[in-house]
Amino acid sequence: MSKILFVVTGADSWTLADGSQHPTGFWAEEAVAPYEAFRAAGHEVVVATPGGVVPTVDRASLAPEVNGGQENADRIAKALESFTELRSPLRLEDVRLDDYAAVFYPGGHGPMEDLAVNADSGRLLARALESGLPLGVVCHGPAALLAAVGADGRNAFAGYEVAAFTNAEEIQGGLAERAKWLLQDRLTEAGVTVRAGEPWAPLVVTDRNLVTGQNPASSAPLAQELLKHLG
Repeated sequence: MSKILFVVTGADSWTLADGSQHPTGFWAEEAVAPYEAFRAAGHEVVVATPGGVVPTVDRASLAPEVNGGQENADRIAKALESFTELRSPLRLEDVRLDDYAAVFYPGGHGPMEDLAVNADSGRLLARALESGLPLGVVCHGPAALLAAVGADGRNAFAGYEVAAFTNAEEIQGGLAERAKWLLQDRLTEAGVTVRAGEPWAPLVVTDRNLVTGQNPASSAPLAQELLKHLG
């Protein structure tokens, strides 16, 4: 059984342009769908967060309207309760990358707050990329790529093609005008090529050992693609 590292945001709020705090955390479906796929394939999942804090689920991600109705919302919530590894995360600072067969980053707005500027996460991502380790990142998770900056100031992912939460989706979600910055813009500025698909439709982009997904609907197909890289 291989071990897959889930790097999850430790933030429970996102600082907006006016300084106010928007409640957030990780997005439920983006954690649950890959977790279920990896476990079903016989892999062990280990969670790590900055400082080893127990991660907070974004309450908005449990609402019926973002889960295709109450029935699936209840299923996601129940599945989250079974994801017991979330309750005892490792400190991201202590992670040994050699212990894992793959790395996965779920989204939610939380990564915009902490992982986007977390040097430990940035170093881990750069090492995973360079080593050829299968690396999956979905939705707002690619905010973490912004911290993977070398001594020369160049982003480790510059020149890579990715899917990530788009400006159009942020606008339609109602938070674009209040945000300090938009993920698609910041990735583009870092030299990363963002391939934008239709808002809210699944899109998975694979570039070498990096597999990325645009939005919550992309998390399940991303997990299946990442499993292919595990052989």
